[in-house]
Amino acid sequence: MTRRFQAAVLRSYEDPFTVEEVALCTEPGPGEILVEIAGAGMCRTDLAVRRSAGRSPLPSVLGHEGAGVVVATGGDPGNGLGVGDHAVLSFDSCGHCRNCRAASPAYCDSFASLNLFGGREEEPPRLTDAAGKALAPRWFGQSSFAAYALVPARNAVRVDPALPLELLGPLGCGFLTGAGAVLNTFAAGPGDTLVV
Repeated sequence: MTRRFQAAVLRSYEDPFTVEEVALCTEPGPGEILVEIAGAGMCRTDLAVRRSAGRSPLPSVLGHEGAGVVVATGGDPGNGLGVGDHAVLSFDSCGHCRNCRAASPAYCDSFASLNLFGGREEEPPRLTDAAGKALAPRWFGQSSFAAYALVPARNAVRVDPALPLELLGPLGCGFLTGAGAVLNTFAAGPGDTLVV
């Protein structure tokens, strides 16, 4: 079943994003979920792609701080998420390398290829523009500058439905990165003073 919706597409370096109709040409497969995006943060990394010719494939749908509602699953996604759950999305990982098995998916052996360079090559393409041309659909495993994101379930975390979902996207990168710097790199603890 083809699902058509709006997405912010980056067609070439140095150009602005353009809101266009795109088509998702597949349903969730095993271990995947389809999320209707309620909100997405704008991270410096998303903006940097416009200045880094040759690194990320274009045209592309970016966005890696998404949050939304699970609307479909590819069977049992493996992490307990189900239709109707509210979720925050984060980066992709392979799930089976030494670092992933050691609960350090941010150091996944395939991090760059899965998150920065368009993810996995797919034939036929998952995401196309209105003319049927392939778009890179897996920026940081999500491409959340769109109405829907098809993502590996392992890079989604269920959140309390009472929270304002449209504001939670930055938990998947900005707040996660900041907290990691404070807690891991600076090793700040209770009572420590820190200037941000």
